[in-house]
Amino acid sequence: MNFKRLWQLCSPLVAFTAFFAMPAQAAQVAPTQATEQAYLVQPGDTLSIAVWKEPDLQGAAVLVRPDGTFSFPLVGQVDARGKSVNDLQTIVTERLKKYISDPVVTVSVAEIKGNKVYVMGQVAKPGEFIVNPRVDVMQALSMAGGTTPFASLANIIILRRSGGTQTALPFHYTDVAKGRDLQQNIELQSGDIVVVP
Repeated sequence: MNFKRLWQLCSPLVAFTAFFAMPAQAAQVAPTQATEQAYLVQPGDTLSIAVWKEPDLQGAAVLVRPDGTFSFPLVGQVDARGKSVNDLQTIVTERLKKYISDPVVTVSVAEIKGNKVYVMGQVAKPGEFIVNPRVDVMQALSMAGGTTPFASLANIIILRRSGGTQTALPFHYTDVAKGRDLQQNIELQSGDIVVVP
């Protein structure tokens, strides 16, 4: 049997094997992808809190105050700063156990308004932008309408406050736009300010 005839006989088998091997390869790749970090509730967000079989505690809209706290009947004041929805659900459930046997609590974010970033300087539309839930620097610049012809693209900085200190993170637009040094295109945090000189 010549090589050409052998290939004609084997090629459908190779294609068949490759076709059925693809899902297994995809399954191996999927777990290695980075998992999404849970959204942390911000001042200005509106939460929806419901307690199953408790008509007076159904679907209450709760505003997270500027100091990062909110109040709920029988629970009192809750500090939501740095906490995810699951964290808050646990806190509310634990506090309600004093008054309700085995409470089933659901907490969700009804409206995201506190997760804001700011873009200022040489952009078409400077201002504050609600992030739902995350954006990186390039996306924030796009939300601001892009840079103006007068922008100093190599001197963009991101101002980030952590505790009582503020840091300036450099961002070279041209490098990132060309696919270089992509680690600069960081995911922005609530309160970050992108300054385009």
